[in-house]
Amino acid sequence: MGDVVGRSGRDALTRELPGLRAKLKADFVVVNGENASHGFGLSPDMARAFLAAGADVITLGNHAWDRKEIIPYIETEARLIRPMNYPPGTPGRGATVIDAPGGRKVLVLQVMGRLFMDPLDDPFRAAQAEIAKHTMGAQGSVQAIICDIHAEASSEKLAFGHSFDGRVSLVVGTHTHIPTADHQILENGTAYQTDAGMCGDYNSVIGMQKGGAALRFWKKVPGEKLAPAEGEATLCGIFVETDDATGLATRVEAVRLGGRLSQLMPAVD
Repeated sequence: MGDVVGRSGRDALTRELPGLRAKLKADFVVVNGENASHGFGLSPDMARAFLAAGADVITLGNHAWDRKEIIPYIETEARLIRPMNYPPGTPGRGATVIDAPGGRKVLVLQVMGRLFMDPLDDPFRAAQAEIAKHTMGAQGSVQAIICDIHAEASSEKLAFGHSFDGRVSLVVGTHTHIPTADHQILENGTAYQTDAGMCGDYNSVIGMQKGGAALRFWKKVPGEKLAPAEGEATLCGIFVETDDATGLATRVEAVRLGGRLSQLMPAVD
């Protein structure tokens, strides 16, 4: 599930995720939660609510530290990760291995892009080092690998996807809050989407109330603090099926539920 934005996104996710998980027969769910708290950051109580609703792992991003109380929490909660290419010594972890049904294990890692973003360490080399620690498939150390690339530039996300095609189950982009129409299985078997979109109110400017957000483009002076839009949310995400023998993708579809956008729901037998 893509970036959860504000109360609208939080309420929709916690309300709908248990049923959505059951309907899709999902073995494993990853949620990006970095915009859940008033659009900026994630608080521990919100993280606990997402986990209770059915998230197996929560990822963050460039707003990871906007809620300072997340710092002690992320040190103790293995199911919450931040971009792994933050400098050494940054709180928390950038990758985690979590149990899935049937004795399987899933590696989830997150990196943050550098184009038009904070100048962090190299996300490609960071991911390469982590992925090299694992083998994927029925006889591997993990049975699936999910990569969240939190980045602005579609070119950087695509380059990342192609770089790890055939070595991971899924590369999915977050951060830009607009679902892209390019979900596909890449040449060597990795599922890919440039951006999963957001879980939030789409009658907005990427989840924020329209007036204040638009005014920033009209007048280049500081304005009122941006606030999340509070209308009905659309939940956006990506659905992937993998081959247990290889860990590679056999099916990929977009998910859109509720709100203003056209609805998409994969059919599952």
